[in-house]
Amino acid sequence: MIDFFWSLGSFIVALGILITAHEYGHFWVARRCGVKVERFSIGFGKAIWRKVGKDGTEYVVAMIPLGGYVKMLDERVEDVPAELVDQAFNRKTVWQRIAIVSAGPIANFIFAIAALYVMYLIGTPSIKPVIDSTKLNSPASVIQLVEPQQIIAVSGQPVRTWEEVNLALVGHIGDDSIELSLAPLPELSGMDMPVRTVKLDTRNWIFDPEKESPITALGLGIFRPGIDPTIAAVSKDSAAEQAGIKIGDKLVNINGTQYSDWNAFVDVVQSSANKNINMTLMRQGELINVDVVPKAQQNSDGKTIGIVGISPTQAQWPDNMRFELEYGIVDSVIAATDKTWQLVVVSFKMIGKLFTGDVSVKNLSGPISIAQGAGASASYGLVYFLGFIALISVNLGIINLMPLPVLDGGHLLYYFVEVITGKPVPEKVQEIGFRFGAALLLMLMGVALFNDFARL
Repeated sequence: MIDFFWSLGSFIVALGILITAHEYGHFWVARRCGVKVERFSIGFGKAIWRKVGKDGTEYVVAMIPLGGYVKMLDERVEDVPAELVDQAFNRKTVWQRIAIVSAGPIANFIFAIAALYVMYLIGTPSIKPVIDSTKLNSPASVIQLVEPQQIIAVSGQPVRTWEEVNLALVGHIGDDSIELSLAPLPELSGMDMPVRTVKLDTRNWIFDPEKESPITALGLGIFRPGIDPTIAAVSKDSAAEQAGIKIGDKLVNINGTQYSDWNAFVDVVQSSANKNINMTLMRQGELINVDVVPKAQQNSDGKTIGIVGISPTQAQWPDNMRFELEYGIVDSVIAATDKTWQLVVVSFKMIGKLFTGDVSVKNLSGPISIAQGAGASASYGLVYFLGFIALISVNLGIINLMPLPVLDGGHLLYYFVEVITGKPVPEKVQEIGFRFGAALLLMLMGVALFNDFARL
């Protein structure tokens, strides 16, 4: 329940910030173009706070935090006094109207740069993207690793962290091939070899983001430090807790076989749902035996597996693999702008791949997934939350630029037609377009919500 309210609160904060940035873009440019703004609202429905400013604009915070709007004086909507006609939106030049409408999405891109700028100034604890194995018969099997190697570029795009690798790979979903540039880490491999580039055949690459990351889907084995079989956590009401297993216990034997590898232990547990497992543990210098019956649980494939509810102690990452991703005052601007551009490019690619079928509509996410992401990133700390809202801000800007008549992009489409033809699009045509756009948008929202509930 606490997680629910944390995610909900983080979602409201994130969405409120992004909506404010978007609507302020419209508001700021409208005022600069001489348009009278009657209301600036964050949220829809009943107002929970309102104030009329010295500029005559009514500022409102409403009950439903799923959007916002800037209400401008417009003769198409209401009667306008003769002395205010020159301040009506519809009386402005087509280029002024284009500037006002496009200012919202542009503000989202600017906000993303600002959020990432602060994130880079603070610094993000990061891990170098090092692989130590590849999966047989996978696209990555051609790499033929003999020592740990660091991924330094994906199809020519430099990468420094796993997050950047992940983002770069996502942009190549549906492509016939991906190139990885690899460099050995002398501290891990004991070798100092030149950078090599390997071309992966991804024509038959199957990637389901619901089940795995693009990294593991390619067959790349992520280097991780060793695992100590000392129990670091025991889940509440789990089979392990019921059996009396405690934090600090160390695995020695499982069903009479000496412990050798955590993954092998996990395999035994998962294949023993509702079956007894005998475990020998070292507790404060003494050996003890416990019987545990793993609880049955379905995994993402619908297969029943056993779960005992314990976590091992993770060894520390080598110092040479850890670094702080941070920049100076000037370099942070460059890095934040570059990252925002990468997010824009990848987002447009994903939209295109939705239409080509390379990406399934099952991957669309709605407010529930966004709320979960907001809660998770906020729980990790400010820098991760800033990165998350920068990503959502970019997506919000791009979605609003889609040429659907109910969105900013639809209005821009009409205005550019007006630029070309020299006259406004007929009101009847606009009305039909708005109905079509609203229907399509509701359909997409329905699919996204359905996906959210299916994930839950």
